[in-house]
Amino acid sequence: MLSLALLRHAKSSWDAKDIDDFDRALNDRGRAAAPVMGGVLKELHFAPEQILCSPAKRTRETLSLISSSVKDAEVTFDDQLYLTGPDTLLARLKTVPVGIKRVLMIGHNPGMHGLALMLAGTGDAKSISRLEDKFPTAALATFTFPQVTWRDLTPASGHLEAFITPRDRS
Repeated sequence: MLSLALLRHAKSSWDAKDIDDFDRALNDRGRAAAPVMGGVLKELHFAPEQILCSPAKRTRETLSLISSSVKDAEVTFDDQLYLTGPDTLLARLKTVPVGIKRVLMIGHNPGMHGLALMLAGTGDAKSISRLEDKFPTAALATFTFPQVTWRDLTPASGHLEAFITPRDRS
């Protein structure tokens, strides 16, 4: 069985209009929310073996702020995860090596939301409904899959185990 956690980066700042999107940092709200979501990963006993993270500044900062909750994972910063669509994200997941069972992916919308919707086949109806509505900053969706290798993932094969937002914890 495979397990996946999708974490959208925490809230970023739009204050500096002259900064490239890739270089936008987290704002105060984001810096407060990210460790809370790291705590949620710990609470859910989700210990990733591999972290796939967009190389953008706001995703790196999010990862840094949850790092105490995901200590032993191998981290890969992957350009394919920056502002890309769900099909590309799924294709990237399919390249995770055999033997890795738990992956955390940190990225951006609308791709993360699209991927979560694409993968959700079963789960609590209320959680799925909330997920369908939106995937806000620092939201976390966790899935389990019956497949034993990532290359065999298919749309709607995931069971949505949890969908948690920072607002749920405030």
